[in-house]
Amino acid sequence: MARMIVIYAPPDDPAAFDDHYFNGHIPLAKMIPGMRKYEVSSGKIVTLAGSKETYLISTLHFESLEAIKAAFATEVGKQCAADHRILQPDDDKVQMFLMDDREV
Repeated sequence: MARMIVIYAPPDDPAAFDDHYFNGHIPLAKMIPGMRKYEVSSGKIVTLAGSKETYLISTLHFESLEAIKAAFATEVGKQCAADHRILQPDDDKVQMFLMDDREV
């Protein structure tokens, strides 16, 4: 399995961010081929190391890193990536991680 984790810093306008994210971006992202599961954080996010404030974390699950790459090469994947730039155009306010998982 593989995951895409997206970490969002607090947006300038939380209400507008939430509206776009939950009513526009997520429905579009759920059409990405090969995605197995889509999760978002719920409630306050607590950091133990005192890192910068986090607003929302999303986790998208796929079969492999290759499946993630293939998914975002599709038309829906490209639309989702373009919409993400509208949702959060400031690169300093978002982090993305792609990784393979293994159970230990």
